[in-house]
Amino acid sequence: MAVGTHGESYMQAPTGSGEPASADRPSPSRSSSPSDGDGSGPGLDGLAQVANKIRDAVESVIEGKPGVVRLALTVLLAEGHLLIEDVPGVGKTMLAKALARSVDCSVRRVQFTPDLLPSDITGVSAYNQELREFEFKPGPVFANIVVGDEINRASPKTQSALLECMEERQVTVDGVTYPLDRPFMVISTQNPVEMEGTYPLPEAQRDRFTARISMGYPDPAAELDMLDAHGQSSPLDRLTPVADAADVRALIDVVRRQHVSPGVRQYAIDLVTATRNHPDLRLGASPRATLHLVRAARAYAALDDRDYVLPDDIQDLAVPVLAHRLLPTAEAQVERRRPEHVVTELVNRLPVPSSGK
Repeated sequence: MAVGTHGESYMQAPTGSGEPASADRPSPSRSSSPSDGDGSGPGLDGLAQVANKIRDAVESVIEGKPGVVRLALTVLLAEGHLLIEDVPGVGKTMLAKALARSVDCSVRRVQFTPDLLPSDITGVSAYNQELREFEFKPGPVFANIVVGDEINRASPKTQSALLECMEERQVTVDGVTYPLDRPFMVISTQNPVEMEGTYPLPEAQRDRFTARISMGYPDPAAELDMLDAHGQSSPLDRLTPVADAADVRALIDVVRRQHVSPGVRQYAIDLVTATRNHPDLRLGASPRATLHLVRAARAYAALDDRDYVLPDDIQDLAVPVLAHRLLPTAEAQVERRRPEHVVTELVNRLPVPSSGK
């Protein structure tokens, strides 16, 4: 059987047994890492300083895509997961690697292939001849950042191995539950479904991704800069960490304290509810989508050095957070009415609350 996992750790050398880069093995009794500080923690100024360092580090690798980089950083600070969908060769995996290398924490990469098994991701219990007992061998999911390359080339059975860890931050193997450390983020890339050798992601899998982004082709000037930057060596080789896992945990705690007014909350609910009643959609957004939209808006506002969320934040994030969760009707598909068009129409149509504070 061909195993398609790679125990690649960008900041720390992986062990030969496929264990996490961290020195501690996961155990059922071990809890997730506690939040840093006593609640006072860093404020918005500290968040902006660290976030700008991470953004600059990623942009040194990804040329001419500031909006894409900002959205990726938003998902990280919202404690979410990111799906990067586009045609081959536009830098999907490069973006995932650059974000992972910018943060000094445990990173593992999984190359999804048709023969990949769920146990190749979560880990497996193996019999230890010396100890005469079963011993859990953790898989690559036991890391702070998991990079899943071409996730839709694996079968839905294998994709389902990520469902529990993405939603509950834990893994259950042979009836034993192992918690995952914070921060935990899955960054997956996928090719368009129309391309050969791909499986469509199940609805439950897509719904667990906070946002979906597309890289798009660079403009000619950015592509020219890319030729210079990648001429002799990859800029990834020169990228060094500018933050660590503790910094990211502290930033996440700052984002959680962002104020969301009742009017903005209701606006998010109205927008999500409208997708469930739209005639062009046979499946609207879930309540989880509402949570992800508000969490992402908190992070988006924090990156703008604001401690409150505006309706503009909800509008800017509506398409990347909601569109990949929606299923169009057959009639809408024939007329090439994509979910992105529906979300944009709803954003333009729904009344906006007068104030976000």
